[in-house]
Amino acid sequence: MSTDDVLLEELPSLSRLYVSAASTAARTKLGALERPLVLPPARHTVEDVRVSLEHVTRFQHLLHGTVRDSLPSVFVHSAAFPVGMSILARTDFPLPLLGMVHLGNRVRHLRSIHFSEPLAITAWADNLAGHYAGTQVDLHVTVSSAGKPVWEGVSTYLAKGVFLPGLDKQTRPPREDFVPPRPTATWRLGPEAGREYAGVSGDFNPIHLSSLSARVLGLKRSIAHGMYLASRVLTSIESVAAEKFEWDIRFAAPVFLPATVAVRIEDEEAGGRWGASCFVGWGERSHRKHFQGTARAL
Repeated sequence: MSTDDVLLEELPSLSRLYVSAASTAARTKLGALERPLVLPPARHTVEDVRVSLEHVTRFQHLLHGTVRDSLPSVFVHSAAFPVGMSILARTDFPLPLLGMVHLGNRVRHLRSIHFSEPLAITAWADNLAGHYAGTQVDLHVTVSSAGKPVWEGVSTYLAKGVFLPGLDKQTRPPREDFVPPRPTATWRLGPEAGREYAGVSGDFNPIHLSSLSARVLGLKRSIAHGMYLASRVLTSIESVAAEKFEWDIRFAAPVFLPATVAVRIEDEEAGGRWGASCFVGWGERSHRKHFQGTARAL
């Protein structure tokens, strides 16, 4: 293990990471960051991570999924999330953790993962880049079992309003015309949706918990977790998907709670079996696109 590799004794506490991030933010002014302008080369690892069947079951019930012994793909993301956040919460990380906007995910689910398997989780960051609204970064996570990768994910985040020197500011792309297709499902999300998902995912970012805590960070109301939306879609797809598959999701506009989200999922067969799915979600009244993505067999 190199000097840049950090072996953590246990999964970090997300609540402590957010408290630490709030303390750091209180001492830091946007546009005049005192942090380094490069990403730390560190990789954080936690070994022998175990999840309980009770935790997996609560996750599956909340997402209206079938209770099974194998881990849902987005549950793996939530189990690994504290390790990834420990990278973003480092004192030498150049972007503020609080208020970070989730732009999208790319995941390779390499095989079925039984809930009882001990897992090793490694996270690191790269691809610091300018964005028309701030600065974006990729957070990589690899989950292994018995020394072999079983799940690989890349989450892209945006530090909105933070423009680091030396990074090119991107031109805002023209807004695409979106004509909602015929929905295959409608989700009615109450104001408690963010708190409920925080309870099973551990992601207690204040922007998801209440209108009051969201307003402190510049939002008019609390917003749904991006991975909650991904979970709702993947719950449907995983019921028919192959054991090995990959998926991606791109978030277009936040879902302010409460909300009614219309969704369309289209499945494609290959050789008589599930081959791929494409999906999109939008506001039932506003017709504003919230997310879009695909899943396909590996």
